[in-house]
Amino acid sequence: MSGSALPSQFEGFADARKQGFLTVKNLKDEGKNVVGVFCTYSPVEVVLAAGAVPVGICAFSDETIAEAEKVLPRNLCPLVKSSYGFAITEKCPYIYFSDLIVGETTCDGKKKMYELLSDFKKVHVMQLPQTQSGETAKEMWRKEVSLLKDKIEEEFGVDITDESIKRAIRVKNEERKLLKEFYELSKSCPPPITGTEQLKVLYGSQFKFDYAQKNKELRATIDKIKQDYENGARNVPESAKRILITGCPLAGATEKIVKAIEESGGVVVAYENCMGAKTAERLVDENDEPYKAIADRYLQIGCSVMTPNNNRYELLSRLVKEFKVDGVVEMTLQACHTYAVETAMIRKLMQKENVPFTSVETDYSTSDAAQLKTRLAAFIEMLP
Repeated sequence: MSGSALPSQFEGFADARKQGFLTVKNLKDEGKNVVGVFCTYSPVEVVLAAGAVPVGICAFSDETIAEAEKVLPRNLCPLVKSSYGFAITEKCPYIYFSDLIVGETTCDGKKKMYELLSDFKKVHVMQLPQTQSGETAKEMWRKEVSLLKDKIEEEFGVDITDESIKRAIRVKNEERKLLKEFYELSKSCPPPITGTEQLKVLYGSQFKFDYAQKNKELRATIDKIKQDYENGARNVPESAKRILITGCPLAGATEKIVKAIEESGGVVVAYENCMGAKTAERLVDENDEPYKAIADRYLQIGCSVMTPNNNRYELLSRLVKEFKVDGVVEMTLQACHTYAVETAMIRKLMQKENVPFTSVETDYSTSDAAQLKTRLAAFIEMLP
């Protein structure tokens, strides 16, 4: 196996979250407004159009869960507990510097956590429909996007013009196109990068706040990887089993799943999770009325909160074919009931696609790392 060093921009994405702490502070010092968002349903185009900085504030560490459990029940999703813990301890600069936090009703745990969070942070909650079909749901979500626009304008004393919202749509669409082009590099056999490397860019891109510069870096990263691959660089053995990961949001502590797979002879070629294809596959229609187009695009995200969740099934079926997947691993966080229940549907779907499937449940601790590796190694070993 031959290889070559990945471009310097690649490592820049890996460290983006840590480096972004200082960047956000500097942006605040310059008078910029910061809006913290929890979920991929949050329409960041509206934030960008107001001249504000959107930043993801979901936490993926068990560092503050003990503090959160002084208020929240122990048998609650670790993402909810961790995020609240980082807020109350002021250990997350992104939450600390947020002038407004935008939440959404994707799960009961987060809904109630927002009420507690609103005691010391400004929180705006978007009421998300629980279905993607029918005009009633579409009209409801379009109204919620309009209410967010009104809230941001009022909070920051700005007017979001038609020109600024259209410009924000174009910039965000460009980022989605580049991210899609980046992760689709792994359709090659063997893929040019590992799943760990892919996740570093997908996750780290959230914490680069100059979109023009970020898109430029994504373009350079894609071009360098393609050039190296065309010149014969092979960083992944052809024998590696091609794995797709689906399920709950994956980053931080849950990267132990990716590590276990790739230390056991597999390579993660695709992520359907919130950090991956789920967020980049659909664009906002630039020829439609802006706010309608934004609402319609975001409502179609295939999250397990939706019933039925046909968009997730359609995306998974397409990805396993396009990425020539040998097996699918679903990662479910403890107490995430919608994903846990939906596991039965995903298992049935993969049986129909004739793709081996396994599901693992975990939290943000490292105590189950060895057990996870044993299970995933056994799964990979039995793949044809």
